Amino acid sequence: MKNKLTALFTALALMLCPMSLIACGNDGKTTVKLCEVTHSIFYAPLYIAINNGYFDEEKIDLKLSNGGGADKVMTAVISGSADIGLMGPEATIYCHVEGQKDYPIIFGQLTKRDGSFLVGRNPEPDFDWKNLEGKHILAGRPGGVPAMTLQYVLNQHGVDTDTPNFDTSVGFDAMVGTFDTDKTVDYTTMFEPTASEYVALGKGYIVASVGEASGDVPYTAFSAQKSWLTKNNELAKAFLRAVLRGYKFMCENTPENVAKSLTKSFAGINEESIAAAVKSYLAIDAWSSTPAMKEADFNRLQDIMENAGTLSTRADYKLAVDNTIANELVAELGL
Repeated sequence: MKNKLTALFTALALMLCPMSLIACGNDGKTTVKLCEVTHSIFYAPLYIAINNGYFDEEKIDLKLSNGGGADKVMTAVISGSADIGLMGPEATIYCHVEGQKDYPIIFGQLTKRDGSFLVGRNPEPDFDWKNLEGKHILAGRPGGVPAMTLQYVLNQHGVDTDTPNFDTSVGFDAMVGTFDTDKTVDYTTMFEPTASEYVALGKGYIVASVGEASGDVPYTAFSAQKSWLTKNNELAKAFLRAVLRGYKFMCENTPENVAKSLTKSFAGINEESIAAAVKSYLAIDAWSSTPAMKEADFNRLQDIMENAGTLSTRADYKLAVDNTIANELVAELGL
């Protein structure tokens, strides 16, 4: 599996533009290209930082793009079409296992739990994970953290996932649409606010939180190539400072006030739905209170990857993660 993923990174990298250069505009801001794995309220501190002007105050002109998957985000980082990638740490681990020389480094963690909710076709007030035995489940992309975490949870509850019913053939962006049209599918996972909106339409029911069941997992983090971090240490620090200010704002305000700072990033979603999504993620303690990634959590992610059969050799935490910037900012911002 890891060889296939690495080959995909390489092939996609050849299709992307050459190494980008850090550029300064006439306004004195420095351009930073950030590629996100998907656009989700799960990454609320980032969008608060954008909409509240924290990046502007750090003299950063942030260019945000959507990769549509951790593999594509990592390809963008490797090729240089993105300076920083917001994605699952598994992509960084795969690169380290392959022995890449200018390897990516995780320098800040954003979420610490799986942000997806299990949605079924019927209400299950007495839900048990064992109920999924033999059921058709849309799990997500093979090798991705959502699918691997769900598999880990199911296996921990004795559910066999070595079967076609544990379906990893549908990409992340197509899961909701497939669940909506293919009535042979019994369950799928959805992030907020999609999950709550889907329920509000009477199409399904939230029966469980994958994040609550899995416990702490370094789910999404900011990664950049070693060479970029070496050359742009202060810029990376300014970038992460803006994000952490977004997190601090979220902690110090009500979900309703937080929703007002998120509406610009989620056109077509009303403030009530955004506030409800923020409440859902606060309820499962989804966001990291510190951007420094713990070694125990990093190793737990590798346990999950090994359980899924995607990891043959473990990555070295001390090479894959650098908490220097994160620790400095924790002290500076009083997090």
